[in-house]
Amino acid sequence: MRSFIALDFPLNINNEIQKIQDLIRNQNLFIGKFTESENLHLTFKFLGEVEEDKINLIKERLSKIKFNPFEVHFGKVGVFTNSFPKIIWIELRGKGLSDLQKNIDEQLKDLFEPETIFMAHLTIARIKRVFDKNKMLDYLNQIKLPKLRFIVEKFSLKKSELLESGPVYEDLLEIPCEKLIKI
Repeated sequence: MRSFIALDFPLNINNEIQKIQDLIRNQNLFIGKFTESENLHLTFKFLGEVEEDKINLIKERLSKIKFNPFEVHFGKVGVFTNSFPKIIWIELRGKGLSDLQKNIDEQLKDLFEPETIFMAHLTIARIKRVFDKNKMLDYLNQIKLPKLRFIVEKFSLKKSELLESGPVYEDLLEIPCEKLIKI
């Protein structure tokens, strides 16, 4: 089963991300696909194809992770590889993100290779063809993201099924933080 470990976003954050996607979409800068609202997430670790019997071991290991709630906010909009952009992303900032990702790697170190580089981001669009690369990059650099913050209180082990219409994700396990806090 194709699986990964991810952070989902609260509804108000998803709504803001959709507004950003709409701003970009309305500029008609490229041909591609925007990530559907229900599929927006930050990937802590992509596990790939995993045998069903290994999933229970992964669940057991992830359940051992203890973390306190932490705050996250938007960084900037960017692309991977300016010379040949294929992905548009929004950076996420918050010290707890890298700490939690390292904790996940530590729990799974004998099952999967640790991440060499972790850049906290969410993919908002996949590009097939850019009309004017410099114009697109300039526009993305000018986007002012809202100063929204949210508290991370859980993360998930997800199953991914690739269909013709796009990926469909299903939660296999939610791992909550140790203690909930009031904002």
